[in-house]
Amino acid sequence: MPPAPQYLCSGVTWRKNIPFLALEGPDGASEDLPLVPGARLGYRIASSPGVRYCLGHYRVHDVETRTHVRCAVQAAAERGYQCGQCFARDDLRFMHDIHRSGIAPEGLKRYLNQRHWLYIATFAGGATKVGTASDLRKRARLVEQGAVAASYVASAENGRVVRILEDEVTRALGLQQAVRSSAKAAALRAPLEARQLDVLNAEHADATRDLLTNGMDIGGFTVVQEVFVPPSSWSAVLTAPQSQPYPEPLDSGEHGFTIGPMIGSCVLATIAGTAVPFLADLSLLKGRRIEPGNFTTGVPAVQESLF
Repeated sequence: MPPAPQYLCSGVTWRKNIPFLALEGPDGASEDLPLVPGARLGYRIASSPGVRYCLGHYRVHDVETRTHVRCAVQAAAERGYQCGQCFARDDLRFMHDIHRSGIAPEGLKRYLNQRHWLYIATFAGGATKVGTASDLRKRARLVEQGAVAASYVASAENGRVVRILEDEVTRALGLQQAVRSSAKAAALRAPLEARQLDVLNAEHADATRDLLTNGMDIGGFTVVQEVFVPPSSWSAVLTAPQSQPYPEPLDSGEHGFTIGPMIGSCVLATIAGTAVPFLADLSLLKGRRIEPGNFTTGVPAVQESLF
């Protein structure tokens, strides 16, 4: 019997409010799996323990066009989700320093010449960050990150200007530029009330707008007031009673569960044999090789709350 096919996972992506598990087949073709409520996800981790594999690199051509180049040797990742060779060849690696260095491939410069947005995003536990999104990815960026409350605070002429604004907000107001996936997932098990998160986000957004209005000596941007409206599935996760952390490491062993509502890369999963919802962070599959199949997660011993 031939060996079962293995797929390289590049994480969770959202398209038109529908989440997908992004997979690369053995021949390199994309075979994304819809993560819709009621669907079953069963797989076995085929990667070596603790190993993440390189997800390749990108050549950027213009605003709308880029080419994904598969890692030629399917090497283990060395920098995040890339091997050393793919990192060195990746056009996107210039993205976060071009506003200081001015150095980038011509295709990436064309991409960055589109409108960009500066946003303030707040997650379920109250952690708040400043970030940027291209005009084409304005909404998708916040959906994939799992922001519970968010505000757009500025519209910039291009990607260089918006990154100058981002750095200044971090310097002047102390807002971080990243929140770890593990922290987002942990916060979903005990989220703050929606009203608290809205107020917290609005306070940070107002402070940022005040800084941009009175504390910047560059042009090329406009201060805006626009609120991000998350997908309807967000509320189902935030209000789920008695949710428990997923009982096994998702990035090792065998797993099988029914998909429920999601926030970003986190899903409320149902394991056969128990009615307790389990919160699983599917971002842990990124960079892993998986073998889909009729696998199951063992029923854990959990203490269901009586209150």
